[in-house]
Amino acid sequence: MLAVNRGLKRSIHHVLMLLAAGALVASPAIAQINTVDPNDVIDSDLGTPAPATAPAADVAPTVQDGVPTDAPAALPETSSASPAIPTEDTYQQDDLIGAAEGVFGRSAQGLGKLIEDILKKQGRPNGYIVGREGGGALVVGLRYGSGTLNHKIEGQKTVYWTGPSIGPDLGANGGSTFVLVYNLYDTEDIYKRYPAGEGVVYLGGGFNASYLRRGDVVLIPIRVGAGIRLGANVGYMRFSKKQRWLPF
Repeated sequence: MLAVNRGLKRSIHHVLMLLAAGALVASPAIAQINTVDPNDVIDSDLGTPAPATAPAADVAPTVQDGVPTDAPAALPETSSASPAIPTEDTYQQDDLIGAAEGVFGRSAQGLGKLIEDILKKQGRPNGYIVGREGGGALVVGLRYGSGTLNHKIEGQKTVYWTGPSIGPDLGANGGSTFVLVYNLYDTEDIYKRYPAGEGVVYLGGGFNASYLRRGDVVLIPIRVGAGIRLGANVGYMRFSKKQRWLPF
């Protein structure tokens, strides 16, 4: 009986030893279990991961002198200005001076310089009128004229004009007229009224230039005539296809 008890104690002792050893082996395994975020592992060599940002839009690089740059390409400049008349559709300075000398004569001193100065300020016209006119004023003035419109595209057309005016104006004059015509794209547009204002000084003869405008069409009459007239006036010039005796 004593022998059996000793054997039983030894068996229990061996079982306890085995259980203790198993606990020592299992406990390190349990202690090594951790939860891991895969993103942290991927970014572990970069330190603290940067917050996510939206992808930038693709921007095509610009090139300057054959080398790409990061600066955005500049927008092309735009203009609201009306397109200029092509050079081939306007009259050259020499052509205009020659036509004016044909009206006033080559002896008209200062004519070429006057036309040159006008062209520098206004540019080259696409038409001109050559003709003759006469008029007079005693506060209320009248003017009658006739001539030929020369248009760079549409050729020649006959024109007549009248010019009522009012102002502190006195005298009479008559002579030749040369009119520079700008922005006349359709010659039918010449047959309208053009508001006018001018100062007039004729003491035997001389030059006189004025400025008329209707919409985009600009007329610059140059007059060389004989007479005695002094003053200033406002009114208009009315162009027509046929001779008119009524000035209005």
